[in-house]
Amino acid sequence: MPIYYNRQAAVQYARTWWNRKNPNYPAFSVDCTNFVSQCLRAGGAPMSGAPNRGKGWWITDGWRRGSGNGYYSNETWSYSWSVSHSFRLYLENAKSGLTAKRVQSPSELEIGDVICYDFQGNGVIDHTTIVTSMVNGVPYIHAHTVDSADRHYDYSNSYAYTPNTKYYFFKIDDVFY
Repeated sequence: MPIYYNRQAAVQYARTWWNRKNPNYPAFSVDCTNFVSQCLRAGGAPMSGAPNRGKGWWITDGWRRGSGNGYYSNETWSYSWSVSHSFRLYLENAKSGLTAKRVQSPSELEIGDVICYDFQGNGVIDHTTIVTSMVNGVPYIHAHTVDSADRHYDYSNSYAYTPNTKYYFFKIDDVFY
């Protein structure tokens, strides 16, 4: 039975939580991918994999059992849930659960899609954002780590930006099987 991605729900989640942490999820000092994962989940994107079942994109409620010291079991979420580079690799290779297609131009994106950033141009993804509006074919994004709302996608005014920055544009599938 197919599952449909609700782009509006993903964007509404981003607009609600862009400048604060949802207590129903873990918070990281580098929180961008965790935030985007939460947005995608709010839009109905299905998780795949789980502890002891191989790789995938997932989180469990087990993180809540942390002792309050900030340390959690690594069996409570996948690297792709919370690490930018792992998330990009997941999106490029996933065949079930959350799936997406990499596109070449930002104008091919729509709300609820994802942009990954390689600020150094070295092939390692440093940051992840979610598209929350499109203005004349240009994406504007929401993000965590440095909390951002309705920011131009290119990050040219960011301290992290370099002339070597490479963008990875992902069109999230509208239907998941």
